Amino acid sequence: MTTTPRPAARPDNPRFSSGPCAKIPGFTLDMLAGAPLGRSHRSALGKGRLREAIDLTRDVLRVPPEWRIGIVPASDTGAVEMALWSLLGARGVEMLAWESFGEGWITDVVKQLGLDPLVRRAEYGHLPDLAAVDFGNDVVFTWNGTTSGVRVPDGDWIAADREGLTICDATSAAFAMDLPWDRLDVTTFSWQKALGGEGAHGVIILSPRAVRRLESYRPAWPLPKIFRLTKGGKLIEGIFEGETINTPSMLCVEDYLVALKWAQGIGGLPALIARSEANAKVIADFVAARDWIANLAADPATASCTSVCLRFADPRIGDGAAFAKAVARRLEAEGVALDIGAYRDAPPGLRIWCGSTVETADVAALMPWIDWAFATEIAALRA
Repeated sequence: MTTTPRPAARPDNPRFSSGPCAKIPGFTLDMLAGAPLGRSHRSALGKGRLREAIDLTRDVLRVPPEWRIGIVPASDTGAVEMALWSLLGARGVEMLAWESFGEGWITDVVKQLGLDPLVRRAEYGHLPDLAAVDFGNDVVFTWNGTTSGVRVPDGDWIAADREGLTICDATSAAFAMDLPWDRLDVTTFSWQKALGGEGAHGVIILSPRAVRRLESYRPAWPLPKIFRLTKGGKLIEGIFEGETINTPSMLCVEDYLVALKWAQGIGGLPALIARSEANAKVIADFVAARDWIANLAADPATASCTSVCLRFADPRIGDGAAFAKAVARRLEAEGVALDIGAYRDAPPGLRIWCGSTVETADVAALMPWIDWAFATEIAALRA
């Protein structure tokens, strides 16, 4: 039997999933009562809501006025694919990967677009050599590796005088990390991540340099309608003014508006970052005091403040896969942590979402339960 007592306190909200993520604090369905359901997204009301979502996104994320913001289909995946299919092929390509989603973009560029990119890889827990990147090429990378819990530390490694474009999958970074817009030409995310929105919609943000590429370059492959950002060699400006390519869910848009207004109300981006960093610090302090658990990120400077990935370091548990799953199942059975098992392609362990919609008190309340679940499963191994 374990000698670790079963904790008395519980998180008020046990939802620590890394996507879709926890709703904003205090969320209720009543907050969506004003959604224009049963109305066309092309009506003045519908387009007004979509335009408001774009404007509030710009305000909260501090996106420069010259950068275009569009709401696009198919979550962050759709936004990234739109960028890859529309922009690559004009010059050399470098792709950085240190977890499963970065690897997925490499697969698509090689197998679907038929390009031969220079690939820079690193194992889970590490970053590739950022200093070696040649910005004469177009560079594709994730800002925060959602499945590895490893992020780039800042944008200083990105050349200000680059010739190529930077295409950044920022889906677990936007609204929780400081993105340097002058270094990012294409930035994508989905609002189901850091603001806890509902799925199926993506956001793409284009710099003036990216727009110039779109208007001057025609890819060698046919572009599906869902990826088309230009018509007759000119940017389709309506996409960036609330005229979406396909039909969006106005209920999801309303939910996003509610979250954006909450973000504004608590102090905007600095407050969102501070909440996320505070959540991650609770886990960092917990890990630092124990020798049987560690952050998957080898360098603390690159450890994510959103998708915090942990590994079990106790030699008694072997490769850790079955043990980690047992711990996650036990925590879920207790109703204290839902959906926190490591991503299927990642090393065994736990993944705890610490974005700004999560309350720090809930993260703190979870930590003793991890102690208890670990001790309970170790005792079961000995039995």
